[in-house]
Amino acid sequence: MSIGFGIFLFVVGAVLAFALNIQVDWIDLDLVGYLLMGAGVVITIIGIALLLRRRTTRTVANTTVDPASGSQTTRRETSAPDSPDVV
Repeated sequence: MSIGFGIFLFVVGAVLAFALNIQVDWIDLDLVGYLLMGAGVVITIIGIALLLRRRTTRTVANTTVDPASGSQTTRRETSAPDSPDVV
C-alpha cells in the first residue's frame, strides 16, 4: 500500500509542478509539486525496503521421541520477522 501511495504522491506532485500553469498568490504550486514528488520517492523507497524485509522467514523443526511408546513426533513452524519468535 505504501508503494502505491508513494507513486500517487509523485504523480500528483508532477502534475502540480509541470502540467498546471495556474498562479495563486498565497501558495507556490511548483514548490508544492516538488515537495510531493520528493515525499513520493521517499515513501516508495521505504515501502520497498519494508516489503523486502517482510519476506524473510525462519523455519523451526523439532523432533521428539516418546520413550514409552517409541513414537516420533515432528513439529514444524514457520514465522516471519514481525511475528513472535517460535521457541
